Amino acid sequence: MSPSSPTTAADRDLYDVIVVGAGPAGSTAAHDLAKAGRSVLLLDRGGRVKPCGGAVPPQLLRDFDVPESLLVAHIDTARIISPTWRTVDIPVGNGFVGMVDREVFDEWLRVRATTAGVERRIGTFTTFTRGEDGVPVIQYTDGKSRHGESRQVRARMVIGADGALSPVARQCIPYAHKAKHVFAYHEIVKSPVAGQEANFGAARCDVYYQAPLSPDFYAWVFPHGATTSIGTGTLQKGFGLKDAVSKLRAETGLDKVETIRKEGAPIPIKPLPQWDNGRDVVLAGDAAGVVAPASGEGIFYAMTGGRFAAQAVEEVLATGNARALRLARKRFMRMHGPVFAVLDIMQTFWYRNDNRRERFVAICRDRDVQELTFDGYMNKQLVKAKPMAHVRIFFKNLAHLTGLATA
Repeated sequence: MSPSSPTTAADRDLYDVIVVGAGPAGSTAAHDLAKAGRSVLLLDRGGRVKPCGGAVPPQLLRDFDVPESLLVAHIDTARIISPTWRTVDIPVGNGFVGMVDREVFDEWLRVRATTAGVERRIGTFTTFTRGEDGVPVIQYTDGKSRHGESRQVRARMVIGADGALSPVARQCIPYAHKAKHVFAYHEIVKSPVAGQEANFGAARCDVYYQAPLSPDFYAWVFPHGATTSIGTGTLQKGFGLKDAVSKLRAETGLDKVETIRKEGAPIPIKPLPQWDNGRDVVLAGDAAGVVAPASGEGIFYAMTGGRFAAQAVEEVLATGNARALRLARKRFMRMHGPVFAVLDIMQTFWYRNDNRRERFVAICRDRDVQELTFDGYMNKQLVKAKPMAHVRIFFKNLAHLTGLATA
């Protein structure tokens, strides 16, 4: 590919970039590229809200210039509940965990992208091919046509931000079909009001580590102001997700509040080993697998991955060097790979059975653990400023692993 200048609005036959998928990753990538002067088409099937707890750190607001007014709740406490119903309340400290309504939040990001010059279309990606000139051709089903007509569009570069089971990834990236996923399901309900008896805190996220609710992940109750997300996830195919949520609602008294909608989807828990095809396609967001293990946090990482994908694509368009696509994954893993590795180890070991989960909750009573956990959450990196705290946590973990400490 030779270096290119941005295409003009009149050149409707060829875009600089097509972004497939308009979630936080895709909308962020499209927005950044449009601001850089590139012609961008944002293609999204529309009409779907991803099941998501909706938690975002303050760092996201700063990094991506997102107004705090989009937050529907400010969480000051995380309560974790063990298999034997022991509870630990972990204060957030000086910061907060922000909660967003994904339907509103995602649309705000899309509108911002169009304001920056992105063209937005409703359609479902079907196939990736190349023309005789080697330029990528995207086939899609028009979401606005009466009969779902097939259409095509061309672009120099393609960003696949089309979710956990990304068709773009499966058609263009080696081994993408081997991605590892948690199956997640949640129900959005009206939040309890005064007089309704329920185990509920409007500024508290509840996380349940109990096998009947999730055999290898966790279940949750996350308040979103006027609404609340009640959900669970698991790696085990065939586990009764809906039954587990029904059980959780009954046990918390949230079975008495109105259900607004129900949603389910796979969520990746490990970054793919390769994000690009070395030529003209790169992945971002869930398509690349950037949801944190153990916690399931994905919005911040999706937007970060979208930004890195946009930067890599811009470098290719400016220099003609397709090897620059590798930079998207390289930069992301350099910044967040260590955190993902630690969380993966934590999930693999501590979430394995209820005995270990009981001990995990016991460890979370420790003040050092609590402080480092939320320091890391706020700053989105491993905290290195408190070496003695890390040493103390190491020996406390060792005591729990060997059984010298009681749960």
